[in-house]
Amino acid sequence: MKKINSYEEYLSNYEKSIEDPTVFWSDIAKTFHWHKQWDNVLEWNFDEPSINWFKGAKLNITENCLDRHLDSNADKTAIIWEPNDPKESAQHISYEELHQRVGIAAQMLKNNGVNKGDRVCLYMPMIPELAIAVLACARIGAIHSVIFAGFSAKALSDRVNDATAKVLLTADYGVRATKKIPLKEIADNALESCATIEKVIVFKRLDGSVNMKADRDFWWEDEILKVNGVSAKVESMDAEDELFILYTSGSTGQPKGVVHSTAGYMVYAEYSFRNVFQYNDKDIYWCTADIGWITGHSYIIYGPLLAGATTLMFEGVPTWPNPGRFWEVVDKYQVSLFYTAPTAIRALQACDLSFVDKHNLSSLRVLGSVGEPINEEAWKWYHINIGKGNCPIVDTWWQTETGGIMIAPLAGITPLKPAFATLPLPGIQPCLVDADGNEIEGNDVEGNLCVKFPWPSMLRTTWGDHDRCKLTYFSTYKDKYFTGDGCKRDEDGFYRITGRVDDVMNISGHRIGTAEVECAINTHETVVESAVVGYPHDIKGQGIYAYVICTVFDDESLMKKEIIQQIIKEIGPIAKPDKIQIVSGLPKTRSGKIMRRILRKVAEGDTSNLGDTSTLLDPSVVEEIKIGAIK
Repeated sequence: MKKINSYEEYLSNYEKSIEDPTVFWSDIAKTFHWHKQWDNVLEWNFDEPSINWFKGAKLNITENCLDRHLDSNADKTAIIWEPNDPKESAQHISYEELHQRVGIAAQMLKNNGVNKGDRVCLYMPMIPELAIAVLACARIGAIHSVIFAGFSAKALSDRVNDATAKVLLTADYGVRATKKIPLKEIADNALESCATIEKVIVFKRLDGSVNMKADRDFWWEDEILKVNGVSAKVESMDAEDELFILYTSGSTGQPKGVVHSTAGYMVYAEYSFRNVFQYNDKDIYWCTADIGWITGHSYIIYGPLLAGATTLMFEGVPTWPNPGRFWEVVDKYQVSLFYTAPTAIRALQACDLSFVDKHNLSSLRVLGSVGEPINEEAWKWYHINIGKGNCPIVDTWWQTETGGIMIAPLAGITPLKPAFATLPLPGIQPCLVDADGNEIEGNDVEGNLCVKFPWPSMLRTTWGDHDRCKLTYFSTYKDKYFTGDGCKRDEDGFYRITGRVDDVMNISGHRIGTAEVECAINTHETVVESAVVGYPHDIKGQGIYAYVICTVFDDESLMKKEIIQQIIKEIGPIAKPDKIQIVSGLPKTRSGKIMRRILRKVAEGDTSNLGDTSTLLDPSVVEEIKIGAIK
């Protein structure tokens, strides 16, 4: 598939994509394999919202990920798997082998009662079987919902129940650095309150020393043997059939299941991967994300495999067994395209440069950043010390809901500015609006970031609750998708994301709703009320600051530990507060609304200008909070 090769070509393509989107996307879509071509490229209405891309088309996304590469690239490595422990053997899985393993795993699912439209939840470590399971679901038309393996039993059960999943795929354990994570035990606890799960299929990552419930739990390897090498028949899917559900935090306590459909997601995942990274056939590509997040879906599995690339999966962490692990892996496999998060960059930036310098990074051609806006200091460190000043950095802005990269440089083509996502991809029409919804024209302006025209990989709904989709994304500003992010457009028309403008925090690149954390805190028996805000954090980007009102307690330190344990139990370690301040009250208006603006200012250490507090229900609370603020 042809990619954009110059800045002039980018400008020309962008103009074409805006003038006639249907012709633009139709030409790109024709390069894929279809069982039946579409009757209509695009039908849309943001009021509903209702979005249909390639309506009437039939396809299977896995044929485009796997089968169509077999004639010319059957022996090419599709997935390199690098295990947590560098002493353990890596795996190199060719396109032919991956095709076989996906077909057999798909038949295993069929044998266990999974059919088209059924939901299958995946609670698995970063092992090849996770990618295989994702593709196996898509092969037979089952809707996959990957649940990050760092979530708690409560968070897992909430997501399984919302999806009304039929089958859960998990493993005995996960491993991260020196930790052994009891995934099966956590899953067992979760399933005590999950009525819809009929089967649990367990991959043996370690020793298999876990409880197995008769007639419900089955070993992956045993179920694969029962298939006897037979591959499942490929299911022909409608363009708008659901491909997957991925849960993300919102401004309420209940996670929302973002739904992506098949054809539009496929077309955009491949197009954005190929163009942003300027992928060439001999590249070795590594995205360090977890498949439990959208980055892993679009840019570990689907985007790279659709492009026929070699994609690297990493089970470990960047700092173990030493802070040079990333660079050791780059050197080992001669990685040319490297995509990671600012959180990881900042953590490694704090380590001695000797961990970088001992490895040969000359294979690197493109560096990428994902998950949150990258600060200028980290951008420069990354550029100088990892890219040696020779590698363009693609600072990518996008979301779970967008399905693919929306605003980013095209590597080596778009002019770069540190900490700027720069320009939209062809087909993407961003705009800035003021508080009243008026579009802000021109450059050197700031506002709330919206998108005013549909793109192929955008979310279609939120699972089981279309009204929530409408309310969250399409009701704030008429005829626009609201991203929830603030943004600046500079004098050159380049975009810089300034952060969330709603009650969602970006912690290490992961979106966590304040309400979800507050709900977890409030389940502690001595907690009366809580309020959670994000604040600047040197490594994570944002940290979590919790203000908590409690009844009588003897030991404040013990109380804080119990609150943290409650959050870990309800959500998982990812939502653990960095700071907890016990307070006697919260700043509220006379109507009872918590003034989070004041709490954010205190958390940020800026108490000099809190505005007029005289209209609060109890202004003295603010002084108490200021005095007790955690430095």
